[in-house]
Parts: sequence; C-alpha cells; structure tokens
Amino acid sequence: MTIEYLKKATAPAEAAERDLRETVQGLLDRIEQGGDEVARDLARTFDRWEGDILVSEETIAAAEAQLSEKLKSDLRFAHDNIRRFAEAQKATIAPCQIEVVPGVFAGQKHIPVLTAGCYVPGGRYSHVASAIMTITTAKVAGVERILACSPPQPGVGIPPAILYTMKLCGADTILNLGGVQGVAAMAFGLFGLPEADILVGPGNQYVAEAKRLLFGRVGIDMVAGPTDSMVLADETADAETVAWDLVSQAEHGANSPVWLATTDRALGEAVLQRAPELIKALPDLNGANAAAAWRDHAEVLLCSDREAMAQAADSYAPEHLHVQAADLDWWLSRLRAYGSLFLGAETTVSMGDKCTGPNHVLPTSRAARYTGGLSVHKFMKTVTWQRGTAQGIREIAATTARISRLEGMEGHARAADLRCAS
Repeated sequence: MTIEYLKKATAPAEAAERDLRETVQGLLDRIEQGGDEVARDLARTFDRWEGDILVSEETIAAAEAQLSEKLKSDLRFAHDNIRRFAEAQKATIAPCQIEVVPGVFAGQKHIPVLTAGCYVPGGRYSHVASAIMTITTAKVAGVERILACSPPQPGVGIPPAILYTMKLCGADTILNLGGVQGVAAMAFGLFGLPEADILVGPGNQYVAEAKRLLFGRVGIDMVAGPTDSMVLADETADAETVAWDLVSQAEHGANSPVWLATTDRALGEAVLQRAPELIKALPDLNGANAAAAWRDHAEVLLCSDREAMAQAADSYAPEHLHVQAADLDWWLSRLRAYGSLFLGAETTVSMGDKCTGPNHVLPTSRAARYTGGLSVHKFMKTVTWQRGTAQGIREIAATTARISRLEGMEGHARAADLRCAS
C-alpha cells in the first residue's frame, strides 16, 4: 500500500500560542475580578455594543416578527431533525445494576448537568445552525438551565434569525455578548446568572482558548481548532461533486484544511484543476477564505487501494469524513477515526452542518482519534452507586482490609474492619 501526494499542504506558520494564551488569560482575569462592568466594557470595545446585555422577551418577539414564515419554517424543520436525533441518542442511555456478590449491589445512573452555557458564533457568518446544535441537545439531555450568548452587531444586537433560533431551541437566558467576555460571563455567573457547569459551541481562536483555559473549573465539549474535512473517492466519483464538497468546507476560513484521498489519478488531477475555478465563483469573503485554505492547507493523496485510503483517513482523523466510493457498507465498518461520517455522493457535509440530525459540533485537529462530537452524553454525568446488606458486605470488607494493609493504608483497613465485625 502506497500514497503519493498530488498536492501537499505548505508548512503553516507557527501560531503564536503563547501570546494568545496570555491575552485570553488576561481577559479572563480582568472579567473575574471586575465582573459585569468589565464584561460590558469589553462588549463596547470589541463589538461596539452599548445596549442591554440580557435580551428581553420583547426583543425576542420583535426579532421573530422580522423573519419570514418560510425562514421560520426552515429553522423549525432543522430544529425538529436535530431534536429527534438527540432524543434517539438519549434513548440509548439507560441505568444498570448488578449484584456483585450475594447481598452487594452496584449500579450506574445518568444525571444531566444543572446549567449549560452555549456559545453561538457570529461575525463573518450568522451560525443559526450552531444555536440549534448546542441548545437543542442540552434541552433534550434534560439540562435545567440553558444560557446562550452570541456576538451582538452594533446598534442591532444578536441578529434576529439567531435570536429566534435560540428561543425556539430552548434557551432560558440570552446574552448580547461574544468572544472571551461571553464565555466568561457564562462560566463566572455574571449578570445575576448561575455559573455554567459546561461550556459548549464553536467559536474563534479566542473563544476556543478561553474554553481551554477554563476547563477543569467548568466542563467543555472539546478544544476546537479550525474545521477540517476529508473526501475519500474512487473512480466512481464525480470530480465536480468532489471539488464542490471540498471548496464548500474551505470557505469556513483561511486555516480550514480540506483533503482528498483517491485511488484514481485522473479524478485527483481533475479536482486539482477544478477547485480553484469554483473558488473564483464564490462571493468575495467566501472566495478569499477558500482560496487561502486551498493554497496553504489542501492536500490530494493518490492511494494504491481502498485500504490505503482508509489508513490515511484513520491517520488524519478528520472532523468530517465523506466517502464517495463503491461498497459503502465496507467503509462504514472499516473506518474508525472521524467526527461524523457521510456515506455516498447523495450526502454532503453541508447538510450535516445544517439540518440532517446528527450534531455538527465535532472534534477537530485529529481529536477524533479519541473523542466524538457533541451529543446528549456530553451534558450528562455517568455516576455510580453501591449498597449492601451487613451479611453480604463481609467478604468485600475483609478483602478491602487485606488490600489496604498491603498498600500501607491502615485507616482504610480499619474502616473495612468495622464492617467485618458488624
């Protein structure tokens, strides 16, 4: 099995990670010390927002009134699909109990967190889908209090479509805050809110770093890097379709890698020729993002056979993995490292990003080697319990005492001894 690169990514410039970390830590420290007023000041500085931080029900109603019935219908359709998929996930979670030895019982149960903080990106694109993915999933999981924030636009606030979607999906409190200040407000419990137990949702590098620095103090869904996508294609694939599927993901940002692994040299060369042409047809901002991502980060791998393609996919562990090749069942059973898998040319990552049902908050930067994406499971704690009768616990207690003394933990042993004597 061999792999030849028809196009290889240029070595990216090293990110100034230390500078980013210090900047974000400094902002978090300022917000924690100064509270609401510092968060307001940062909103004025970074988002040029002078209005209320907590969004009122009247503002939400006014936002809804600005939307067409068709748009609201589309958002409800997407919400319903994501909700039903999350409900199906939750149905797979069940408590269990076993009798370890006669008279001694142990089990597990699942408890949702009390408060979740959902970050919904704004800025270049209005990510209504991210509101659906995060808030809906928390709601289905049974989270008691859902906070949501998004960057406000100067003089406008959170765009009406995002605001409507947040409310539709079940947000209890919505904040006109973006960036580090939005994340911090939810984590620290500013503006009279409860502290979030978990922070979820995609965002820029400052949001991602803030979540990383807060992890441990609060839970997070994952440490997210730039979105990435891979297509696996054989001679049955269509070059135009493959090229569009790659370009559509490259438009996320200049640092968003896209990769093609193929067993067909002609297909690979056709995609290499066609992708830059498609990029030129995109609107200015989208095209600039996609052009930079394609130039600096795109790769095209020519593989000797499908197993080599599968090995490449497992090594890259992409956030999105799209198979456009024969024998889809083989790929479904063989592939083992991805955030979400798209099987067949009829699907596309764009659909999963918006409204198919599975969550689009997914592991990036090869994190799919060890974790999956956002799901109801992320909002629930798997906890264990145990109980026993006085008679049933004797063997457990005696064994515990002997092991404790072997380890030199006499206090543990004597606590167990009491149970042997009862």
